[in-house]
Amino acid sequence: MMNPPLSPEIADRHASLDADQSAGGLDAEQAHRAGFYGLLAALLRDAPDGDVLAYVAQLDSAAEPPGTSELVLALKMLALASRHSSAAALRDEYHTLFIGLGRGELVPYGSWYQTGFLMEKPLSLLRSDLARLGFERATDVHEPEDHVAALCEVMSLLIQDGVAREPQQQFFNNHLGNWAPAFFHDLATAHGAVFYKSVARLGLAFMQVETRYLSLLD
Repeated sequence: MMNPPLSPEIADRHASLDADQSAGGLDAEQAHRAGFYGLLAALLRDAPDGDVLAYVAQLDSAAEPPGTSELVLALKMLALASRHSSAAALRDEYHTLFIGLGRGELVPYGSWYQTGFLMEKPLSLLRSDLARLGFERATDVHEPEDHVAALCEVMSLLIQDGVAREPQQQFFNNHLGNWAPAFFHDLATAHGAVFYKSVARLGLAFMQVETRYLSLLD
């Protein structure tokens, strides 16, 4: 199974699905942002187990997050899909989509979406920026760092750590916002996607909200 290649120290700080617990003293807006990134990371780093499904299934009963009506609706559709999914079925779906026999239906890496190849220049630029921000590659992991889940985790951690919005904007624009919408569009239309269509819808809606939010710096 492919896991985003964060260091053990960073892995220990994965964003909780519960924004109130994971975001500490952040205000509500920043807590919701961190929580959405953490949610996407959790669903994309591996097939959700029963505990994750149970959590996601009740998200539509919580207070509605700020954002567009499409984001709120996407969250409700994801919660509904979680109530009608089993962990066993999602293990098969995840394998079909992202692992397969040699390769899954989708390749969830930034270099692939930007150049058509793995391990290309976008990855080297990402590694430089990760090092500058204090993130280290785990020595026992051999997957590239530009996995979509790993990048969502980094964004969540930047928000939780109170990093200024300008560095957040630069990281998002350079390493996630420039290709993740295309990935989520492909996920929404993938033949093997059932539950993950709802993940794709949430990802697309959230990427749109983040693009607008971070563009306010310009």
